[in-house]
Amino acid sequence: MLSRRQLLQQTGMLSVAGLIIPQWAQAQNLDDHLEDHLEDGPDRCLELYNIHTGEHRSAVFWAQGQYQYDEIQSLDLTLRDHRANQAIAMQVELYEKMYYLQQLFNSKQPLHVISGYRAPRSNAQLHHLSHAVAENSLHTQGRAVDIRIPGVSHRHLHKAALAMHSGGVGYYPEDGFVHIDTGRLRRWRA
Repeated sequence: MLSRRQLLQQTGMLSVAGLIIPQWAQAQNLDDHLEDHLEDGPDRCLELYNIHTGEHRSAVFWAQGQYQYDEIQSLDLTLRDHRANQAIAMQVELYEKMYYLQQLFNSKQPLHVISGYRAPRSNAQLHHLSHAVAENSLHTQGRAVDIRIPGVSHRHLHKAALAMHSGGVGYYPEDGFVHIDTGRLRRWRA
């Protein structure tokens, strides 16, 4: 039996394959791989608000012991690059982390998405304007998201993200958001 952390890591690797494998194949592979390892649990609903598009999305991405791919695709669309109007399959582990943070703070407000997916061209333009934007950002791979939770201090959100001991966590207090990703364990402050 896989630990939850191992399972999320493997799920994340499979999700990256979604950049190459068609969505239907990705869903089938995830179903086959995870069927024996996930235990039934309560539904997981993620509430998001994209500050750039004004879109609000409430999606039950986990129900009856399995990921809900139609709902996950709706979340992917909400996290699209608003500059290029492009979306890709985001890593499911990001949605798990966002759900955890939303539950931890028992937030009745949706998580505000500052930046989800970034098309390579959009990322290059942002990097040219600010060195705070990484040239090879994990945003371009569907592995990073910048968020805030209304009513929760950025400092507390940052500490909670660090406490997950998973991936990268960036703290942008002047800009009012926290970055989380599925890369190696690291931290920084802008």
